[in-house]
Amino acid sequence: MTLLDEQPTQAAPAPARPSRTAPWLRDLALGVRFAAAGGREGWIRTMLTAIGVGLGVTLLFLAASVPHALDARNDRDTARSETKISENPDAQGRKSDTSVLRIGADSEFHDRSISGYLMRAEGSHPVLPPGIDAMPAPGEMVVSPALKDLLDDPANALLKERYPYRITGTIADDGLRSPNELWFYAGSDTLTQAAGGHRVTGYGDPEPTPPLAPLLVVLVIMVCVVLLAPVAIFIATAVRFGGDRRDRRLAALRLVGTDIRSTRRIAAGEALFGSVLGVLIGLALFLVGRRFVSHVEVWDVSAFPSDLAPDLRLCLLIAFAVPLTAVMVTLSAMRSVVIEPLGVVRDNRARKRRLWWRLALPLAGLGLLALKGQTGEYEVVNPYPITVGAVLVLLGLALLLPWLVEACVHRLRGGPVPWQLATRRLQLSSGTASRAVSGVTVAVAGAVAVQMLFASMNADFNKATGQDPTRAQFYAVSQKVGGNAAVETINEFRATKGVTQVIGMVEAYVTKPGKYADGEMQPTTSLNVGDCATLREVARIDSCKDGDSFVVHPRDDKEMAGWMDRTARKGKEVEFESESGRKQRWTLPADAKTVVSRKDPIGEDRWGIMVTPGAIDATDLPGASTVSQIRIDESVPDAAEYVRNTAARIDPGMRLATLTSVARDRQYASVQTGLQVGATVTLLLIAASMLVSQLEQLRERKRLLSVLVAFGTRRTTLAWSVLWQTALPVVIGLAVAVAGGLSLGAALCWMVGKSVDDWLVFLPLAGAGGALILLVTLLSLPPLWRMMRPDGLRSE
Repeated sequence: MTLLDEQPTQAAPAPARPSRTAPWLRDLALGVRFAAAGGREGWIRTMLTAIGVGLGVTLLFLAASVPHALDARNDRDTARSETKISENPDAQGRKSDTSVLRIGADSEFHDRSISGYLMRAEGSHPVLPPGIDAMPAPGEMVVSPALKDLLDDPANALLKERYPYRITGTIADDGLRSPNELWFYAGSDTLTQAAGGHRVTGYGDPEPTPPLAPLLVVLVIMVCVVLLAPVAIFIATAVRFGGDRRDRRLAALRLVGTDIRSTRRIAAGEALFGSVLGVLIGLALFLVGRRFVSHVEVWDVSAFPSDLAPDLRLCLLIAFAVPLTAVMVTLSAMRSVVIEPLGVVRDNRARKRRLWWRLALPLAGLGLLALKGQTGEYEVVNPYPITVGAVLVLLGLALLLPWLVEACVHRLRGGPVPWQLATRRLQLSSGTASRAVSGVTVAVAGAVAVQMLFASMNADFNKATGQDPTRAQFYAVSQKVGGNAAVETINEFRATKGVTQVIGMVEAYVTKPGKYADGEMQPTTSLNVGDCATLREVARIDSCKDGDSFVVHPRDDKEMAGWMDRTARKGKEVEFESESGRKQRWTLPADAKTVVSRKDPIGEDRWGIMVTPGAIDATDLPGASTVSQIRIDESVPDAAEYVRNTAARIDPGMRLATLTSVARDRQYASVQTGLQVGATVTLLLIAASMLVSQLEQLRERKRLLSVLVAFGTRRTTLAWSVLWQTALPVVIGLAVAVAGGLSLGAALCWMVGKSVDDWLVFLPLAGAGGALILLVTLLSLPPLWRMMRPDGLRSE
């Protein structure tokens, strides 16, 4: 027996099971380590990726905040809306210790809307709107911070003249829809119900907001798709920054024994670290930017910092989806690259880009919209087919662009030296340039489609008012008629600087005296008092002198003329009646002339009884109001502001409206404003992301640029080559965007049952896209000049 035989027999250890998760975690961790500790070059590459992703994530957080911002804005608007008065007629006019009389005193100043109320407490404990602590006393006002700044500006003396009240405080945030809103509450001791004031008993109970029309629902869906699709593409592009240098480093790893799968996972780890860092940067930019959002106003829209509070579920979705997208995009990109120990083979000629599946996506999107069918006027819109169809079309355009760029540049030969340098660079690697332009392509294509949709719906939401701004620009109504108030109102308007004509009348309503059975309609018509010049503007009158009376018939409406003649009986009495119940009678002269009406500047046909001041005393007519239609000389500076100041001085509660030939639907205008705001933010993101991408490409070619300069290449030649490298993909991308956008827009117009009104809507959008590229190229020239220095030849 030997010593070996004496040793106790031990069972051989079981072989360890290979771990399935350890290689993944190890390779991902190694990629994260390379990205975090890869030296100066590694950090530059990682920061470029993080900044590109961060810009996109910032906009995603901003988009996720929109629902809460709209709800908060609506809640504040709801809180300050007056409570509905009880349907009980006794309660409707009942004065109490908490009731308040108020009248709207809206105005404008240099195209900015100013809203507010004149208020008078009817008791010792008046109800207060949100945002103020006490009722302003007569001659005092509380204003929004933005309006206070406007009034304090010495350049706005005309506005200060319009509101001569003493400012005693500012309205808190909970009483304003937005931080830049111009809003006020002013105290009055002369306001009465007879002067137009209405009673308020509480706040916070508005009428329900009407649902969006189906056509507007389609518009909102398309706006969201058009604004967010470029963001997703830019995030996918940003995670591929520094791809060339990364692949060369991975080739070194292959040399020391790393297999293909490990190198791909290491690359995914680098992208994961950069994207996670980008999410943190995007969150930081969002949190810092929201602190200053109240100072930013885009298309008259602003928000409080507290409004930008994205839903937690959407935040978590963004936080997980962006890194996952980065990993997926990196793994997909690595499949087109052959990394060997001795080098990298990219864009192998044996593997060409396939066209059929790139065309299939946009065609599938258009087919899905066609299957959705036309949307009825009162149909409930299903958003999913429209969203998916539009996304497929836009995504298909982005995927089609690389094939077209490659197919076009490989056919280019000869030309000047800058042109040859640019085309040769694109022939060697057109993928990077295509990715940089794909976001612009998607943004322009989507904008073209939405603008076509807007143009086709224009007639549905923009109605002709029939008003004639060439005859008058303002329409004013005041309840001040007693004494000489009506005459003074008209005279003061006529004496206002810049006013060339005033069509001023006192308007009241008269009925046929007598008793009527229950349910029987009492004959009623209007009675207007004005001088001969005024009456000629609203009726076809040949001969007129003070003291004349007229019975004005409507044009081409015999039925209405017959109904009116039941009240306007020549030689018979008519009766004035007001809401207060005071009655007064007057006899229509038997020699009154019968004439035909004429459209006034606001587009209305006025008929009934019209008399000159010598025929009736208009200073004490029950229920009367002063109506003025004012024409100004628009060449006089601030003529409109002088008119508004006169109106506020005569009667702070006067309703002064600006005449316009077209009336816009408010919901339609809100959607269009939202598109303009979102498009502006998206274009800024596109410019920033493209600039980062351009700088990254120049940094990758820093050594090559220095070599070319060292061999005698002029810097202007290289600058022109960079411009051509950017311009060629842009031209191709804009052509794809125009074709795709027109196709998508035509499909959407057909879906909502509209015809295409403007096929040239793409011209300004394509011009904006081209100008954006030119701007990015110009901003990249200073870094290009620095990269062409001799120290770029140094190597470690």
